[in-house]
Amino acid sequence: MKDSRQDRLKLALRENLKRRKSQARGREDVASEPADGSLDHGSADDAGGNEPGKVTG
Repeated sequence: MKDSRQDRLKLALRENLKRRKSQARGREDVASEPADGSLDHGSADDAGGNEPGKVTG
């Protein structure tokens, strides 16, 4: 009975390690993307320098 428990634990640890490595590779891919501003999510309201919703003039 102990052997089967240890086998299950070994398998679970191996799967966990694979999953963590895969996640780490995914984070490296995101970090290595070029910073050309294409991922900028700024709104057009901020482009004029005025506070959003504020009426000027």
